[in-house]
Order: sequence, then C-alpha cells, then structure tokens
Amino acid sequence: MGTSNTYTEIELVQGLRARDQQIFGYLYDHYSPALYGVVLKVLNDENIASDVLQEVFLKIWRGIEKYDTEKGRLFTWMLNIARNTAIDTLRSKAHKLDQKIHELNNDVYLQTSQLAVHPSVDHLGLTKVLEKLSKEQRTIIDLAYYKGCTQEEIARVLDIPLGTVKTRMRNAIIQLRTILKQM
Repeated sequence: MGTSNTYTEIELVQGLRARDQQIFGYLYDHYSPALYGVVLKVLNDENIASDVLQEVFLKIWRGIEKYDTEKGRLFTWMLNIARNTAIDTLRSKAHKLDQKIHELNNDVYLQTSQLAVHPSVDHLGLTKVLEKLSKEQRTIIDLAYYKGCTQEEIARVLDIPLGTVKTRMRNAIIQLRTILKQM
C-alpha cells in the first residue's frame, strides 16, 4: 500500500465489508492514534490501552455489517466502539466504586487546568468545541464520556447534588449541539 492512497468514507465501508486487508491497514494507520487517545483517556494505562485498541479494531472488522451509514459517520461509530470497549474494560476490572472515585478525584482536582480531551484527538476540533463550555460542564462531560461514570457517581465525586449534575449535563449537551450546528 502506498502512503499516498486515500479513501472516501464510502470506499472504507465497502472495503471493510469486502474484507479488504489494504483498506483495513489504511483504517488502522489513519485512525488508531485518535482511537487510542480515547481509550487511553478512559483507562489511563498505556499497556491496557494498547491491548484494548487491538480489541477495538477486531470489533470494527467483525462488526462492520452493523454499521449504518444513515445513523452517522464511520469515525463516530468507531469512536463509540473504542469508548464503550474501554469503559467495559474499566468496569470488568472489578474496581470498587471507592477506588474509582479516588482515581477520579485525583484526575479532576489535580488536572483542572488541563482540558478534558486527550491531545491526540485534538485534530477533530474537540478542544475548541469543549473550551466553549464552562469548567463545570467540561468536568461533567469528561467524567461521563471518558470515565464512564453514571450521574450518581459524578454527584458523589464532585460532591454536588444529583439534580445539579443532570442540569449541567443537559445544558452542556444543548450547548454542544448549538456549537456543532454552527460549524
């Protein structure tokens, strides 16, 4: 495969469905950094994240027939597989809630100046979009999306009422939709 090859989303989907190894190699080469960034953000462990990334690409390869072009872009579908697989891995490690909360407290309070999005997915423009949210909204989105926390867990971690979490999350989602529509 030459490095100058590029494929449209339709060609990628058709190639994956046809079990084209060259297309799969291209997909891995071009999308693994962004997917790895999401997995690493959720797991916070490079060794486990590398293993999970391999699992993600196996799920993409085996599950391409489940991808529906009407429901969204291929990258979004792959990103959701990566995030969900990482969260499943995190939960399957049988961590107690207290350990999870301790880790999240360290992550939230020691790195408050750092934006939630991992730098390797910054090319997607997520950093710029999330910067438009309030600090409180970014923290809640980070805990829910990247750490897989429920709203109840977020309320405990941040020591705020559940209703406040729900309101901030709803407002953040509404604001994100508005921002993305303007792009």
